[in-house]
Amino acid sequence: MKNIRNFCIIAHIDHGKSTLADRLLDATNTVTDREKQDQLLDNMDLERERGITIKSHAIQMDFEFEGGQYVLNLIDTPGHVDFSYEVSRSIAACEGALLVVDAAQGIQAQTISNLYLALEHDLEIIPVLNKIDLPSANPEEVKDQIIDLIGCDPEDIIPASAKTGLGIEDILAAVVNRIPAPVGEPDAPLQALIFDSVFNPFRGIEAYFRVMNGSLKKGDSVKFVNTGKKYEADEIGVLRLKQEPRKEIKTGDVGYIISGIKVANEVKVGDTITHVERPCDKAIAGFEDVKPMVFAGIYPVDTDEYEELRASLEKLKLNDASLTFEPESSAALGFGFRCGFLGMLHMEIIQERLEREFDMTVITTVPNVSYYAYTKKEPDERVIVNNPSDLPEPSYLDRVYEPYIKAQIITMSEFVGSIMTLCIEKRGVLTNQVYLTSSRVELSFDLPLAEIVFDFYDRLKTVSKGYASFDYQPMEYQESKLVKVDVLLNGDPVDALSALVHADNAYTIGKKMCSKLRELIPRQQFDIAIQAAIGAKIVARETVKALRKDVTAKCYGGDISRKRKLLEKQKKGKKRMRQVGNVEVPQSAFMAVLKLND
Repeated sequence: MKNIRNFCIIAHIDHGKSTLADRLLDATNTVTDREKQDQLLDNMDLERERGITIKSHAIQMDFEFEGGQYVLNLIDTPGHVDFSYEVSRSIAACEGALLVVDAAQGIQAQTISNLYLALEHDLEIIPVLNKIDLPSANPEEVKDQIIDLIGCDPEDIIPASAKTGLGIEDILAAVVNRIPAPVGEPDAPLQALIFDSVFNPFRGIEAYFRVMNGSLKKGDSVKFVNTGKKYEADEIGVLRLKQEPRKEIKTGDVGYIISGIKVANEVKVGDTITHVERPCDKAIAGFEDVKPMVFAGIYPVDTDEYEELRASLEKLKLNDASLTFEPESSAALGFGFRCGFLGMLHMEIIQERLEREFDMTVITTVPNVSYYAYTKKEPDERVIVNNPSDLPEPSYLDRVYEPYIKAQIITMSEFVGSIMTLCIEKRGVLTNQVYLTSSRVELSFDLPLAEIVFDFYDRLKTVSKGYASFDYQPMEYQESKLVKVDVLLNGDPVDALSALVHADNAYTIGKKMCSKLRELIPRQQFDIAIQAAIGAKIVARETVKALRKDVTAKCYGGDISRKRKLLEKQKKGKKRMRQVGNVEVPQSAFMAVLKLND
C-alpha cells in the first residue's frame, strides 16, 4: 500500500489538464506509440471537438522511482464550472491534487473554487506552473499569485510545459515524494466508495470504485449499502487504457466492478460497496448530493418516443450523475421530462449527447430555476415552483422567494466598469472588490440565479473580451417581486413559452418575446395574434399578417359591388379558417426566447 499514490488534476478551463495527463502517460510508458493521440483520456467526440473535458477519467500508471515500483492512479477532471460535481467526486477518491495554473493567464475563478474543494478534503496540493514556454507567459508574477493563494514556498511550485514535456519528471517525483500513501486497514471489512459509473450495452453497468478498507476478490458476494442490493463480483480489475481484469483489488487501490446490473438507478455515485457476509459498520460519509441549478423541459419531437427518451436519460445519468429528471406533461408539447442541470453548458451538452449517442431528437423548453411560493390561504405552506405553470394564481399568491448565488468574477481592471453595469442590470449587488494585482480584480456579487440562467455568461465574455472568469456558489433564497408572463397565440396560452420574471422587467421582456416570435412563426392563411399577458392584463401584442390571395385581380372596371362581394367571401373563409386552424411553433422559437438581448 505504501507504493500507491492516488491523485487528480484540477485547474480552470483550458489551462492544460488533459495535455499534462497525456505527457504523464507518455513518461510512464502507459501508452504505446501506436495508441498515442492528443487528449487521450477524452474519449467522447464532443470533448475532442470542443476541446473541453466533460467527464472525469481514471487511469493507472506504473512508475519506477529511486529503485521502488510505484502505482499511480490519476483522475483527469473537467475545468468548467458546470461540471464541478465531477471534480468533487474525483477529489473524494484521492489523497493529493496537481493544481495546474496557466503562466500566461494566471489564477482564475475556477482555479480558486476547485482548490477550496480539494482543501476541504485535506488533499496535498502540488502547484504546477504550466505553459511557461509561451511568449506571453509571465511566470514570476503568476508564481507570486500562487504563493499568495496557497501560502507555499517558491521552490514548491514546479515550472512545466505540458506541450514540450518540460518538468514532467519533476511532477512525477513530487507525486511520489509529496502525496501521502493511502491509509486504510487491509484486514477490516470491505469498504469501497463508488465515484463513477459507465453503461456498457453488452455487460450492464460498470461501477468505478476506490477501496478505503479491506479488499475485494473476484466472485465475492457484495452489497451496495444505500440501495441495499446484492450482487456477485463477476469481474473486477484496474483501469488501464483498456480495463485489465484482476483476481483481487486491495486497500487504497482504484478499480472497476462488473456484476451484470441492468437497471440504471441501482447504482448511485457516492454509494459504499461492502461484503454480504462481513459488512462494514457504516457507509462512507461526506459525499454531497447534487444541487441542480437550471431546470428545463425535454420533450420528444414524436410523442411515441417517450419511453425511449426515458431509457436514454437513465443511461446518460449513469455517465453523468449530476443530471436529474422527473416526468411532466405540457399542453403544447405532450409528455416529457423536467430535467435539472448544473448550468447552461451542461444543458447544451446533454441535449447534444441525446442526439448523438441515442439518436433522440428533442425539444428543450425555456430554462428556469426553482422558486418557493407562499399563498394567502396557508401563509406558512411552501409551494415549490419548478415550472412557471405551477405558480399559484395572482389573487392567491402572497409572496415569492427566489434563489440567489454568490458570484466571483476575476477580470482585468479595464473591464470593471462594463462588468459592473452588466451585473447591476441583472439585479446584482456588489459585495466586495479586491485588487489581486495592479491589473487583476476580483469582484463579488450577490445575484439572482434566474438572471444568470439565460445569457449572462456569454455576455460577460463579450464585455470583457474573454478575460473574465466566473464562478458561483448557491446562497439562501430571498423574497422577490416576480410575475408570470404568458404568451398567447390567437388567445390560447403556450405553456412552454411562459416565463417567471421580475415585475420591473416584465413589460420589456413581454414586448421582446412578441416581436421575436413574430419573426419566427411562419405566416398562415389567417392572421395570428401574438400577445404577452401578465395575469389577465395584455402588455404587448404583435400580429403575423395572413398570406392573402388578391381575389379582386380579375375585376377590372365595373361596379365596386362585385369587388366587395369577392372580398366579403374571402373574409368569411379567413374567419372560418381561423376557427379550425392551429399554429405550429417552430423549435427555433423556444430557443430564441433565451437570446432576447442579441
